[in-house]
Amino acid sequence: MSHSPITPSAPSAASPPAASGEPAAAGRATWGSRLGFVLAAAGSAVGLGAVWKFPYVVGAHGGGAFLVVYLGCVLSLGVALLLAEMTIGRLTGKSATTALRELGGRHWAWVGRIATFNAFAILSFYVVVGGWTVAYLQRAITGAVLVADTERLVSEFSTFIADPVASLATMGVFLGLTCLIVAAGVQKGIERAGKWLMPALFLLMLLVIARALTLPGAMAGVAWFLTPDFSVISGSTLLEALGLAFFSLSLGAGMIVVYGSYLPKDAKLAGSAVWVATLATLACFLAGLMILPAVFAFGVAPNAGPGLTFITMPAIFAQMPFGHLVAVAFFLLLLFAALTSAVSLFEPVTAFLIDEYQWRRGPAVVAVLVATFLFGAPAALSFGVWSDVRLFDRTIFDLMDYVTVNLLMPAGGLCVAFFVGVRIWPLARTVLEDTRGQWFVPVWRALLLVLTPVAIVGVWYQSL
Repeated sequence: MSHSPITPSAPSAASPPAASGEPAAAGRATWGSRLGFVLAAAGSAVGLGAVWKFPYVVGAHGGGAFLVVYLGCVLSLGVALLLAEMTIGRLTGKSATTALRELGGRHWAWVGRIATFNAFAILSFYVVVGGWTVAYLQRAITGAVLVADTERLVSEFSTFIADPVASLATMGVFLGLTCLIVAAGVQKGIERAGKWLMPALFLLMLLVIARALTLPGAMAGVAWFLTPDFSVISGSTLLEALGLAFFSLSLGAGMIVVYGSYLPKDAKLAGSAVWVATLATLACFLAGLMILPAVFAFGVAPNAGPGLTFITMPAIFAQMPFGHLVAVAFFLLLLFAALTSAVSLFEPVTAFLIDEYQWRRGPAVVAVLVATFLFGAPAALSFGVWSDVRLFDRTIFDLMDYVTVNLLMPAGGLCVAFFVGVRIWPLARTVLEDTRGQWFVPVWRALLLVLTPVAIVGVWYQSL
């Protein structure tokens, strides 16, 4: 993959105002390089999607068998849909709603609106977990998090997330940091964050893995993670694997459409899609090796839920040489990784207001900030004062997670597959008809029109 800078595309009359701090001559903001785009897109997964969510979902669904199903989803449907969303964005240079209207007609704009709302809904519960990273960074700095007693860590974590003031305050801080990055624009904010912070997180993950694997009993966790037991696979397992693949690759919610819209017309898409999927998968795999061996070493149930990362990692740091320093670095980089994920959710909503209503970036960012805080507050309170509020036997947080990630994101992917594979296929196929990519054209269409609907509808049927 070439990392040479890409010249920004020429401005068009329909382009919105350039982001603050970026050259006006560039028209619509663009990535400074393909590497920057790949790292920014992968950053939406190489954050809490990998380090926070992947280990506990694997823990709840049988370990190695779930890993195999997840990898199958990512490397087939994932790559095909990544390429499809990038194509939509690159062909128009617009966010999801505007792009679908321009390419497919006004009725398709509703698919874009639903996808944008889904990104907003995911962001609203995601910032709750982002707030946890803020709190644990503060605890790492003071040394309060360095405790080897996992029962005490479980108790402290439960007490923290149940405190409405602490939960809302840290969520607000995290949301504010996200806004600062988005307000800075594409190159100076989003791209710069992904380019420097993601490689650092990978290096630190390798350091922590090296320590985790030396813990007594850790190899049992490795074996459980890497040895598939296909007897545990059910409709629920398939649904979770597909949902996590969509979540970790940021599919079905307009995020990759927007990121693709910042690509110049001469950018090669197929290689970028493969790189994004590869980095996202690698991050999830490393997160599993980082956390699940420690789970077994310390006797924590692998299906302990969303708090798994915040319980096991402090126990490891408490027993590491220079554990205080590593803990600070880990939670700082986890915060930054969480921010890149939050930015990928925040940007489509901001771009929607810019493209559809000609808002300037500053007011659009403020509007999304206020709406996200109000919409996310119930999710934050569902671990404490509103923990008894349940719909369909789920807390508010769990319901938002389930509906957006397991239902709406795959539905969005299904619409994208049909849109690219049927509605605009003569135009879409041109992105691969450039020498080496031509052989993949029929494969791509088969993945979009055969495997994608069969997988999504089949899994939904099983789950219901």
